[in-house]
Amino acid sequence: MREFIDAALGFPTFLFTAALIVVIGFWLLVLTGVAETDSFDSDVDLDAAGIGGVPVTVAFSLLTALAWFGSLAASVTLHRFGAFDASGLVRAALTLTVLAGATLLAWWATRLLVRPLHTLFPDEPGPSRLDFVGLTCTIRTGRVDAWFGQAEVAARDGSTAVVQVRQHHADMAKADAPALGNGSTGLLYAYDEAGEFFWVAPYDTALDPRASAA
Repeated sequence: MREFIDAALGFPTFLFTAALIVVIGFWLLVLTGVAETDSFDSDVDLDAAGIGGVPVTVAFSLLTALAWFGSLAASVTLHRFGAFDASGLVRAALTLTVLAGATLLAWWATRLLVRPLHTLFPDEPGPSRLDFVGLTCTIRTGRVDAWFGQAEVAARDGSTAVVQVRQHHADMAKADAPALGNGSTGLLYAYDEAGEFFWVAPYDTALDPRASAA
């Protein structure tokens, strides 16, 4: 056990040990909800290195863990054969060889491992509430005003969602405006990020060109 500890804290494995500690600390923050797995995706592009297609943190974590293991195994093996007992240029050359070899082998292994993970991290952005803006909805509450209201909306992919909706006083004050109530149709024309609700206005399906064409 002492042999492994000495190797992990010795050069060059110590460089990977320090990086591994940072990686472990980051994933602990992810588990507690303090950080996100894609926290650094906008800052680093790994496609040129052949290990893109997954979050930067995933690729870096794999690279670090593999490099640490490779360097540790090589260091322990060389110590057992007495190779590190040499001094001067020989020891320095062996140390640099372990450092470069562990890094290259880890990079090659990471490239192989991230390929099957691509499907778990699609490039397309996930659905956004802003995708609902401009769509019609069906009111699911007895009334809609500036403080209360819910509606059911169908996304372009066919999925449905119940969202919070609000109506401006100006729209409610119009004498010719149809009332928004349960079962009526409304138009989601804006999204309030602070309040997390959509502004909705009465919508006459007879004015929809698609309905006329049908």
